[in-house]
Amino acid sequence: MSVDVSQYVLPNDTGICLLDCKLAFNNLTDKEKRYAHYISQAAWHGGLIVLVQTSPESPGIYLLLQKLFRAQPVASLQEKATACGLTEEDFKAFLIYAAAIYSNMGNYKSFGDTKIIPNFPKEKFQSLVKASAAYAADSAGIQKLWDSVGEVMYSLEKKLQQLGLGGNGITTYFSGNCDIPDAKLAQKFMDDKEISPYNTRLFKTCPADTGKPSYEIRLASGVNTAGKDIEGGEDVTKVLGDHEFQGTTFKVTRGDYSKLMKMVAENLQKAQEYAANENQVNMLGNYIKSFQCGSIPAHKNGSRYWIRDTTPIVETYIGFIESYRDPFGVRGEFEGFVAMVNKEMSTKFGALVAKATDLLPLLPWPADYEKDKFLRPDFTSLDVLTFAGSGIPAGINIPNYDDIRQDEGFKNVSLGNVLSAGYKDTKITFLSESDAELFKKWKLPSFEVQVGLHELLGHGSGKLFIKKEDGKLNFDPKKVKHTETGGEITSWYNAKETWDSKFCELASTYEECRAECVGIYLCGSEDVLRIFGHEGDTASDVMYVNWLNMVRAGLLGLEFYSPQTKTWRQAHMQGRYVILRVLLEAGGDLVTIKRTTGEDGKPDILISLDRSKIQSVGVPAIGKFLTKLQVYKSTADYTAGKKMYDCYSAVNDDSDPQFLSLRDVVLSRKQPRKMFVQCNTEIKDGTLSLKDYEASPVGLVQSFVDRFQGTTTDDILQELWDKDRVYF
Repeated sequence: MSVDVSQYVLPNDTGICLLDCKLAFNNLTDKEKRYAHYISQAAWHGGLIVLVQTSPESPGIYLLLQKLFRAQPVASLQEKATACGLTEEDFKAFLIYAAAIYSNMGNYKSFGDTKIIPNFPKEKFQSLVKASAAYAADSAGIQKLWDSVGEVMYSLEKKLQQLGLGGNGITTYFSGNCDIPDAKLAQKFMDDKEISPYNTRLFKTCPADTGKPSYEIRLASGVNTAGKDIEGGEDVTKVLGDHEFQGTTFKVTRGDYSKLMKMVAENLQKAQEYAANENQVNMLGNYIKSFQCGSIPAHKNGSRYWIRDTTPIVETYIGFIESYRDPFGVRGEFEGFVAMVNKEMSTKFGALVAKATDLLPLLPWPADYEKDKFLRPDFTSLDVLTFAGSGIPAGINIPNYDDIRQDEGFKNVSLGNVLSAGYKDTKITFLSESDAELFKKWKLPSFEVQVGLHELLGHGSGKLFIKKEDGKLNFDPKKVKHTETGGEITSWYNAKETWDSKFCELASTYEECRAECVGIYLCGSEDVLRIFGHEGDTASDVMYVNWLNMVRAGLLGLEFYSPQTKTWRQAHMQGRYVILRVLLEAGGDLVTIKRTTGEDGKPDILISLDRSKIQSVGVPAIGKFLTKLQVYKSTADYTAGKKMYDCYSAVNDDSDPQFLSLRDVVLSRKQPRKMFVQCNTEIKDGTLSLKDYEASPVGLVQSFVDRFQGTTTDDILQELWDKDRVYF
């Protein structure tokens, strides 16, 4: 079967936006600016880890690009490119590819997990490399880099088309010889030894003399296995070394990404000098300890202080956070952000928090399935200064540690300048003209409502039933009944289990779907809409567009399904497709999908939502489904949850509207996701300033050249890349 190359390239007109934060940054005091600067430095240096976490070749591609752009200005490089035969469109394609590598921190999309290849011939890319000033200065070194990445950069061999484990794709969270059984065995071992997988990778070796596999679990830390121990890192030192488990040898080591982890810790130490209060000092102190010695418990302690640091002027979070891109769903990708509070929008989110205890009882599950006490979180709207990692979300609910979220609290943030810059459709597909007009007018306001509900009452709601180490249950088994069977509760989480470890690869998409359901279930509340300034007909339109956005997103989600492997590549989009399936199942012509012919004469789709039936048909259907989602989550019933979720996730042509065939139409009309240019901070002659860039591929490229001057990080990445290559 031939590969549709168009699905793996980015067009030359891909949108690029500036994350404008100048006004918010300039309103900071000098002390606050320096605090933001040093944490930004920690985030950016830690963000380079994502290259190593994405694909075997990502560090090499990044190194090649940095050397090319550092050696000469873009305009000069373009002159050389033109002289050796590249057209203007070829060079644009080169810049878009470079921007994509920087934006995604690797050659796989952060949103969708498919490979990104250059949209111009390999021979021309090679000619550009050889014509560059970098090649003139170090022909042997640049040639070696090109020889290492040039072929794989363009390869669309089946296994390389997307991220995945075993035959389903490529990953560097596991060595190339690992598969799902290896991941499951390692998880059992880590559960037994109480090792969090968040900051780990797994490497399998099979010695030729025995053929018996053994595993290395490598923890990220500044200190290596043989290094000096750090006070408070006893949880790590006690598990280091060799272990026998179920007849297999596991070796626990630390020191993964050690030199980058040291740079993160060093910058956080500098930031401590400018902390606003003791909570920030203690937060950073625990993060430093975590990153130096590899301790997740230390990071959890830092997160506790972070929760207590309410309404800071400069907000930040850093570490191995989201597990979306681990094919097994438990290992965290490094990310770090620094942002300033947007007071106007934060006031609205604060009002939503104040109303939360009135809104939680409106959710469809019985009160016994809700947390014993709603721990009122901080909820702010932020203008991002720095977001280092593979991609930038619209909102976040953190920390992701279940025990802290359930018993101690959490924070919600909405990234305001991300919403305003990146969530504007240039072309609205699959809607009628009248719906498209409403959608264009109310998408951003409705999305602000959805983000608020999704983060606060979606991720912030629901109780996990747990059997503690002393044998006591955190619920009354005589009182609480199973909503689906009517019987007693027969399953729960044991003390060593977490949501991620129990639901593994299903956890992320299942939870995102649950949070999205909460958002649309509650967005019709007059109280909620009034908080965001919407009343009367406006409120009705905002609610309608929020539901319309969800069903359209479910259809767009087909882009992120891979028929060859029958897997989904993006957690949120899978969840939105599942919601679309639930609403179609509700019947009553609430949602209709019709095949049409577009103005261009090509196949098209029209999706419609009957707004008069949202309350009578849509809300009850989502309520029933949402209850099941919560009950299976509360009771740790992975088997029942997976069976239900897989059923709604299926993409086939067995019945109308034949989603597998519709996927071809969705792909033919897809639009590239926007990329963001971020500002830099710099200190010169003791003065700290903000530097912004034009919203273009050139601006994005230059921001990375300025961000990593010199060759220190190049040398570190080269060392990491060389060390890992034997495993892939």
